[in-house]
Amino acid sequence: MTERTLVVVTAGLSQPSSTRLLADRLSAAAVEQAATLGVDLAVRVVELRDVAHDLMDHLLTGFPPAQLREALDAVAAADGLIAVSPIFNASYSGLFKSFFDVVEKDALRDKPVLLAATGGTARHSLALEHAMRPMFAYLRAATVATPVFAASEDWGGEDELRTRIDRAAGELAREIGRREPARVTDPFALTTSFEELLAGN
Repeated sequence: MTERTLVVVTAGLSQPSSTRLLADRLSAAAVEQAATLGVDLAVRVVELRDVAHDLMDHLLTGFPPAQLREALDAVAAADGLIAVSPIFNASYSGLFKSFFDVVEKDALRDKPVLLAATGGTARHSLALEHAMRPMFAYLRAATVATPVFAASEDWGGEDELRTRIDRAAGELAREIGRREPARVTDPFALTTSFEELLAGN
């Protein structure tokens, strides 16, 4: 099987959280769907609550602590991404935004991304289209067509939510499967040899 990596970024604040629960269901469905396409997805979960203090330090100093640096590197190197945020005041959480504010330029360019969110009522579902999708469009990510929103009442009606999860996960798996593996360019790597530099080339 072809091997690919999937990073799941979840911005739930409590433990356990419905945001993490949705993230886990989406990633499990993506792994299952990818396997039918001959793709073995290795999943890495990034819990933003674990790097919340590191994010503030990075925003203030410009230098990410080791745990945050590892999370940012994982996102940059991933073949696909699932991004899940709780909805507050009709938009994604500040923690979620802060993380993607420090993701390096072009790290998400053409990367398949599945957008998802949780909220108290279905009225918040439009935040996926008017807030989350435009942000990832600005980051030049390749967001899949189907986002997934889970309101409190959705956890009681599993069939409809499961249908949405499967549809979105299938779209993500196909996008990951049809692309070449992600490659991260080292900005400090030499592209010219010392001999060429000395020769004036």
